[in-house]
Amino acid sequence: MGANCFELSFNGSRILLDCGTHPKKEGKESLPAFDLMNQPPDAYLISHGHIDHCGAIPVLCRRFPGVPGFATPPTRHIVDRMLHNSVVVMDMLAKERGISGYPLFDHYDVGYAMRFLSAREFGAPFNPGENTDIEATFIHAGHVLGGASILIRIPGHTLFYTGDISRTRQWLLGGCARPNKALRVNTLVIESTLGATDDDGKCSYEEETCRLGDRMRCVLERGGAVLLPSFALGRTQEMVNIVAQLQETGQIPHTPIYTVGLGRAVYEIYDKFTDYLHPDAVLRPLSHTHRLGNVWDKGLVEDLLRRPSVIIATSGMMTENTPSALVAQAMVRQSHHGIFFVGYLDPDTLGYKLLHAGPGDMLQFELDKPPVEVVLEDIGQYRFSAHASRSELVDIIRCVDPEHIIYVHGDPDALSWMRENAGNGARAFVPEIGQTVTIEA
Repeated sequence: MGANCFELSFNGSRILLDCGTHPKKEGKESLPAFDLMNQPPDAYLISHGHIDHCGAIPVLCRRFPGVPGFATPPTRHIVDRMLHNSVVVMDMLAKERGISGYPLFDHYDVGYAMRFLSAREFGAPFNPGENTDIEATFIHAGHVLGGASILIRIPGHTLFYTGDISRTRQWLLGGCARPNKALRVNTLVIESTLGATDDDGKCSYEEETCRLGDRMRCVLERGGAVLLPSFALGRTQEMVNIVAQLQETGQIPHTPIYTVGLGRAVYEIYDKFTDYLHPDAVLRPLSHTHRLGNVWDKGLVEDLLRRPSVIIATSGMMTENTPSALVAQAMVRQSHHGIFFVGYLDPDTLGYKLLHAGPGDMLQFELDKPPVEVVLEDIGQYRFSAHASRSELVDIIRCVDPEHIIYVHGDPDALSWMRENAGNGARAFVPEIGQTVTIEA
């Protein structure tokens, strides 16, 4: 998984599918290989607003001024908010860690790029470039608000790019739109995030909610606080409503719910676009939660932890110096709290290390600060993934039945499993950065 950005070329026309930055790299190393592009694309299409799919847009637009972009209406609003937040984060990292090349862009660059990013509704075909013979359509992907798969039609060939896709009925979003059986797809570009994860014995979303609720109740009833590290887009909004539901049904006691960081700003966009949520979804008002103040103020955090509460904080993988890491730093020194991860954890992250830590282990929660001894034992992980499971990815391939499959967006073992086990007889590709896959129409 990395900087998602794929160039589709056809008879001299060029379209970019996504334009993200690599979450595990820093500075210019995090960018797509724009140097491989010797001329501007006709347009770029954004599947959704996670930074690994949209974080390099201002750099692209500075390199190729005026290039048009397209996304769904919610995604356009989310991208705007996420990119401005990226400027703040990069500026902070440049000062704290001296990362060369940060920030990669400034607020003016974001504003300029947004002038050329247009919104298109789900299911409405459009031409993404004035001089192209290409038709694009956004299809509901079920991953996060506004998340889309992209159907590309060119003369003699149809390509389907899943983007990040989910079949799960989450609390706020329905699963992805089912492929039309009458649709003939020649080439499928499919994410492979959970390709290496055996989903035998996987609990349903409702069962996982009950499991988490039982664990939270034990912590809250003994006077502890619960920390749920969550991604700002998607998981924060889900967890606020899941916790509220658990309180309303009496599965956990009523305690304050605190949110902090970018997740609150994204919640406002969810509230603006409730028509894009599942018809049965009930989005609690943001006023249902309390804003957690300056988490860098250790006194404020320590005072908060004196009483039972639920804290939903970024980042979901608990990167050092983020709100979830700073809150966890205070929590792990005591034994009565609980920290429960509700999403994917990269093995290189602090969150993964904490999940697998034992009493007495030393972990560093703040850069350039001494490590902290872990006393807390009540640390766990629950599966609320917004990605299709391995079996669901295989089923998507079976339903689409393409002639060619390009596996992307996965760790090496995930990509390898998908290529070896999910091809359904199609020609399979796992491209490297800069590699061209040639498919004749």
